[in-house]
Amino acid sequence: MFPSREVAEKELEIAGQLNQGPWTEHSINVGLAAQMIAEKCSKLNPDKAYVLGLLHDIGRRYGISARRHGIDGYKFMLEKGWDEVGRICLTHSFPVPDFDKEIGQNDMSDEESEFVRNYINDLTYDDYDRLLILCDSLADAQGFCMLEKRFVNTTRRYGTFPFTVERWNATFEMKDYFEKQMNCSIYDILPNIKETTFMEAPLWNTPVK
Repeated sequence: MFPSREVAEKELEIAGQLNQGPWTEHSINVGLAAQMIAEKCSKLNPDKAYVLGLLHDIGRRYGISARRHGIDGYKFMLEKGWDEVGRICLTHSFPVPDFDKEIGQNDMSDEESEFVRNYINDLTYDDYDRLLILCDSLADAQGFCMLEKRFVNTTRRYGTFPFTVERWNATFEMKDYFEKQMNCSIYDILPNIKETTFMEAPLWNTPVK
């Protein structure tokens, strides 16, 4: 289950009032990117893709957090009965489906960590999981951008890890996967890629509580 576009947009608006920051603009752009790619893929629902993108970070409504925004979003979406969105709240952070290959600080409880670990381990990604992982790296608060820009921005914020390149490669594989379905480059359909990629924007760091 997932909500209508209008309901999802209202949920994001409320969440943005609860916890202001560029994450809401990023979420809108992730949703738009997912919709545009889905429109070129016969097996995907563009409205569903848009809603999943819009709400993938909805756990940030509860305030500043790192990894726990995923589990917070999952719980909130399940309370609403939107299990398909809840799934994306968890999977979008794992281009490599391995709990130990996430880059954010683990601010979840031990019980929550074990739940997410088992959830990811037991899951086989579908095309919506892949799409939202990809679109999370194709969109920032300014618009759409090349993967390389988003990767560098994220690495400047979080640092490098032994599995950093593995995560990048997994995301590039997802890009190739969808481009084969689309018969064109993703960069051909996302507007203003060049302008956004070369836009000078300050590096945003998560505020310290």
